[in-house]
Amino acid sequence: MKSAVPKNAYAPVSQFDMDSTKTHVKDEEPKHVEKSIEAPADFETAIEACGFGRFNYLLLIVAIPAIMGTVYETGVVSFILPSAECDLSLDLLDKGLLNAVTYCGMLVSVVAWGYLADNKGRKQLLIYGFLLDGICVVCGSMSQTVVQLMVSKFIGGFIICGPFAVLMSYLSEFHGSKHRSRIIMVIGIMFATSNIILSIMAIAILPRDWNFQIFNMNFVAWKVFMAVSGVPSLLAALLLPLFPESPRFLMAQGRVEEAMEAFRTMYAVNSGKPKDTYKIKALINEKAQEKNFPSVDAVSTKGQLKINMEHEQKLKLVKDPNTFRILCSKPYLGLCLLVGVMQFFSVMGHNSMRLWLPQLFASINEYEQMSLEATSLCTILEYSVNKTELIKNPLEQCIVIITPSSYTNNLIVAGASFVSNLLAGTIINAVGSKGIQVIGLATAGLCSISLFWSSSSLSTLVITSLFIAMGSMANTAAIGTSVNLFPTSLRTLIVSLTMVVERMGTILGNVIFPIFMQLGCVPPFVMITVAMFFGCLIAACLPNSKKINLK
Repeated sequence: MKSAVPKNAYAPVSQFDMDSTKTHVKDEEPKHVEKSIEAPADFETAIEACGFGRFNYLLLIVAIPAIMGTVYETGVVSFILPSAECDLSLDLLDKGLLNAVTYCGMLVSVVAWGYLADNKGRKQLLIYGFLLDGICVVCGSMSQTVVQLMVSKFIGGFIICGPFAVLMSYLSEFHGSKHRSRIIMVIGIMFATSNIILSIMAIAILPRDWNFQIFNMNFVAWKVFMAVSGVPSLLAALLLPLFPESPRFLMAQGRVEEAMEAFRTMYAVNSGKPKDTYKIKALINEKAQEKNFPSVDAVSTKGQLKINMEHEQKLKLVKDPNTFRILCSKPYLGLCLLVGVMQFFSVMGHNSMRLWLPQLFASINEYEQMSLEATSLCTILEYSVNKTELIKNPLEQCIVIITPSSYTNNLIVAGASFVSNLLAGTIINAVGSKGIQVIGLATAGLCSISLFWSSSSLSTLVITSLFIAMGSMANTAAIGTSVNLFPTSLRTLIVSLTMVVERMGTILGNVIFPIFMQLGCVPPFVMITVAMFFGCLIAACLPNSKKINLK
């Protein structure tokens, strides 16, 4: 007996039929509506359901001025030192202190910003942090004395420490595990690109013969350069309010309704569909589970209860109040000490060279403009030391020769660093983080000592470019080492401690480098070489992270 029901009676109704006839059954869903997931979802499930599209691209576009702001706050001083040495009567130690003082501010505020980020949220910290940083940079451009400039840079470092640390977390927390590693690589490229743009700005602005007054304050090219470097921070502060708070942070705080709204916004922007078609209907309340209370979003099915219990155990591991006790146990204490000491010496050597290169190249260019003698690096250092002594003499006229070629070499070095970051991303799986660190630090150490025999500006450029490129590659690989050698419960703490150690190394290196310069040509490069080789030796003693399962 044939059925009285037509063969296609239960076929889905197409969007065309729904719009043209409007006679479909009420309970049937349109074809484009995905099946809802009623059970509470974890972060990875919820973020995967949002897809990857316009929202993510727009977020990365807004990240560009934010990253530029963090790079400019820490790097702009090294570019203005050659131009400002006469206006501010800077000696070598003053220049070293100006390079280091921003990192002093960052070191002082690291704990406070970490607390605020974990308790008040990422978005508000980024908005107010970049706004205050932009204002501080503009105020710093009005400095009339070296003390005023140091104070403004210290405050700037104090402020930028928060956005600098939180920005990476904020960007990564809008992406699932499928895209997160790729996004981090893109962010690394953005940092390298920001250094290139900063060099281009220096070439365009610093050689200008500008001299004007506003409200009885004198402005010259280097002050304009500083003021312009604050624009990206202000732009980031204006654009970030257009985006929601980090859904990962909201879920960790138990603010599931706000997190759900953030996920729906991402889904709607990416797919172009209404928010109510987002298939996730509930989220796991991590805060309730952390406090051992039943979640308001929990379901009573046996399978979901098992998932929630496993998730709760992971939360207890991450929130373990005895994290420091775990860190002080074997084998993590030894690994922590090795990673910390390695980063201290490698960053001390790398940042000492990096932050002094603009001054070095400007001195080479100035010496070539005034003399036809060979521009060996030892000759340049002797020239810089003698000129600094003359600056402090009120009877001597201070003359600064700044041309576009004074900063052209910095652009080449930044380009080399950009290429090295791309190269590191392609070979890291084959060589491993440890291999890149050992090769990079060893090569950088050889480059620094070979500068003693550099007999021309071209050879100095080649050697320093290779030094910065290999050092940058090694420091980037160190992040992978910190992730792979430690379990999840310790990674945030290890990264925080590593950042503190790196800033201490940068401060010490930039203070003692000019002191060694006054002792002669050999001591500063021996200091950097010893630091890089010592970091290389410790990196070689670390376990091979390629053979360690991610905990």
